[in-house]
Amino acid sequence: MKDKQLIVSAIKNGTVIDHIPARNLFKVISILSLERIDTQITFGTNLDSKRFGSKAIIKIADKYFLDEEVNKIALVAPQAKLNIIRDYEVIEKRDVEVPDSITGIVKCVNPKCITNNEEVIAKFSVIQSDDIALKCIYCEKITHQDQMTII
Repeated sequence: MKDKQLIVSAIKNGTVIDHIPARNLFKVISILSLERIDTQITFGTNLDSKRFGSKAIIKIADKYFLDEEVNKIALVAPQAKLNIIRDYEVIEKRDVEVPDSITGIVKCVNPKCITNNEEVIAKFSVIQSDDIALKCIYCEKITHQDQMTII
């Protein structure tokens, strides 16, 4: 049997986000508001990965992200890597970094928190450990990575 490979076209300029856990692809799309971008976006999920078993990848043409935008994806894809592309060449590789604080991205897990009952924007300080956890600045409840709801 001959090996077959589906080739996704390279992008001339833009950003490739690689090593996203396959189950978190759409969370990354949501966090970066990619549904609002007018340029070409290609994504694949459940791709073979020697490091992770399966992974997802996103290619965004003609889009470069600010560090603060990119680092948001560390909440759901802490091993993600960014490749910055210019003229079909990778000019820079970056790891995502977990920010010190998160505002307006994740819902507090505490149903009694003011952020879930009034028009108050959820704010968290990030607790860095083996798994990412967020501490609500209002109610001090800890939201663990597997409990996070992206808003």
